[in-house]
Amino acid sequence: MDKSPKTPSKPSSQVLTNRQGHPIVNNQSQRTVGNRGPATLENYQFLEKITHFDRERIPERVVHARGFVCYGEFEASGKIGDEPASRYTRAKLFQDAGKKTPLAIRFSTVIGGRDSSEVARDPRGFAVKFYTEDGNWDLVGNNLAVFFIRDAIKFPDVIHSLKPDPVTFRQEPNRIFDFMSQTPESMHMLTHLFSPRGIPASYRHMEGFGVNTYKMVNAKGDTVLVKYHFHPRCGVASLTAEEAAKVQGQDLGSASKDLYEAIERGDHPQWDLYVQIMEDHDHPELDWDPLDDTKIWPERDFPLRHVGVMTLNRNVQDHFNENEQIAMGTGVLVDGLDFSDDKMLVGRTFSYSDTQRYRVGTNYLQLPVNQAKNAHVSTNLNGGQMSYRRDVAPGQNPHVNYEPSIHNGLHEAPRQEPNNPPEIRGRLTRSVIDRRNDYLQARGRYCTMMDWERDDLVLNMGTLLGQCERDVQERMVWHLFMIHDDYGRRVGAMVGLKAEDVRHLPPLPTQALTGDEQQRLKNMGRNGDKIDPSVWGQWTSSVQNHKASAEEVLGGMSGTLKSQAAE
Repeated sequence: MDKSPKTPSKPSSQVLTNRQGHPIVNNQSQRTVGNRGPATLENYQFLEKITHFDRERIPERVVHARGFVCYGEFEASGKIGDEPASRYTRAKLFQDAGKKTPLAIRFSTVIGGRDSSEVARDPRGFAVKFYTEDGNWDLVGNNLAVFFIRDAIKFPDVIHSLKPDPVTFRQEPNRIFDFMSQTPESMHMLTHLFSPRGIPASYRHMEGFGVNTYKMVNAKGDTVLVKYHFHPRCGVASLTAEEAAKVQGQDLGSASKDLYEAIERGDHPQWDLYVQIMEDHDHPELDWDPLDDTKIWPERDFPLRHVGVMTLNRNVQDHFNENEQIAMGTGVLVDGLDFSDDKMLVGRTFSYSDTQRYRVGTNYLQLPVNQAKNAHVSTNLNGGQMSYRRDVAPGQNPHVNYEPSIHNGLHEAPRQEPNNPPEIRGRLTRSVIDRRNDYLQARGRYCTMMDWERDDLVLNMGTLLGQCERDVQERMVWHLFMIHDDYGRRVGAMVGLKAEDVRHLPPLPTQALTGDEQQRLKNMGRNGDKIDPSVWGQWTSSVQNHKASAEEVLGGMSGTLKSQAAE
C-alpha cells in the first residue's frame, strides 16, 4: 500500500447527501435542545441513517452477532452503599435485602459475524434482562466503561469503519484509524480496546458497564444521575494478542464453552453490581460532561456503591430460540429508573427496538425469552407478522382494542408516580457538547494500567498503525502525544515518527482545544509526562488484571483466580 501523503480532493459530485438527494451540511451532530440535549425526534437525517443501518443484515445482528445467553438471578442488598435503596430509587427490585429477581444475560462480541472468533480484539456486549414484577428492565452495556463516540448520529460510521471493507471484505486497520484519527473523542476507548482489556480471557472474567448515564427516581420524584458497574467475583483476566492467537487456532468459541461448562458443573459465576451517583444537573464544576459516554466518573470523586449480586446458574435449552431471538433495548426501564439526556442513549433507545422489530419481527416481545414473565401484559396492540395471541386482560371485552372506552376495555393506570427532573431550556441546534476534553481521561487510563497492559497496548497500536497510510499514522501519533509523551513516543517509534514529525499538524477543524491542550500541543513531546499510578484502584476499570495464557483459557480457567467477593 502506498503510504505517501495524499491531498484529498473534494469534487462537488462527492458531496454527502441523504437518500432524497439533500446535501448534508452537518454529519457530526443531531439536532438537540442546547448542545447537551435532549435530542429531537424530527432528526430526519439521523432517522434515515440509523434506520437504514439497523436493516443492513438479514437475519443476523448487524452488531453483537455472536453471543451466548444464560440465566440467573439478582439478589438485592436493600441498600445503595450504606444507605437504604429507597433514598435514591423506588424501583422494587432494589428495595428489600434478599429480594431475588430472575434474569437473562447475553454476552457477545460486537464486530464479528455469528461464527467469528470469541478471542478477537473487540468490545464485549454485557446485556442483562431483569424479569421484574413491574415488567422487564434491560441494562444493555459493554465490558469497557466508555465508547468511541458521544453522539448516536456517528454510530453507523464507527461500526462501518470497524466492519470489513465493502470491496475487499477484510477488516482493514487503515479504515479503522482513518476514522478514529478524525474522531478525537475515540482516544479514550482506543486506549482501553487495544490494551489487553480488548480480549477478555472469558466472559466470566470480565467487567460489565452500563456505559450510558441513566437516572434513578425515588418515591418523592427526586432524581439522580447514575452509572452501573458489574465486577466479577472470580476476578478480571485478559489475553495478549499473542496468546489469543493460540486460543483462536484451536477454538473459535472458547468463551461460550467456558461459561456453559462452568454453569453445568455448578461453578456459578457471580458479579457484584455497583452504582455511581451524581446530583441531577449539568455539573459545570467538572472539566468533562457527565452525559458524555466517552468519559468515566472517577471513583475517587464518585465512589462505587454496592447494590446487590448477580448469579448465573442455568443454561439455555435451545440456542436459536433463546440466544438468537432474545431482544434487548435501552428503552426498557421500570418505574424508579429513567433516561438521562445522554445523546448516545437517546439514539440507542430508538435504534435497538427498531432493530428488533426488523430482525426478529413485530411481535418479538411475545417470544418466551422476551416476555415480561413476572408482570401481566395487557395492550391494545394486535396483528402483525407472526402474532399468535392478543394481550387481553382477564375480563376485558375482546371487541374493544382502543382507549378510552366505557365498554370494559383497558384503561390507564390509576395514578402516575412523581418524577421531578430538572427543567431544560435551550436553542435547537446541531452541535457538540462544550466540555469535550478528549485527552485527559485517556491519559489517566494510560497511567493506571499495569505495566504489562501498557506494553501490550503499545505493541498492538504500533503494529496495526504500521499497516496504515502515512497521513493516518501522523494524525494518530499526534493524538497519542496529546495524551501522553510516553504513549506517543513508543508508538511513534514503531512507525518511524517522532514528536517533531507531527508537531506541525494543526488541530482538526472540529476540535476546540482547552488551554491545557493548547499548551500540550505547543510542547508536544516535551510535556514532562510521568507514569503516575496514584489513582490506582480509584479509576474505573483500572483494577487488577490477570495475564491469562492460552493454556489457561483452553483449560477452562480452572483455579486461575480466587473469588473476590464484595467487602
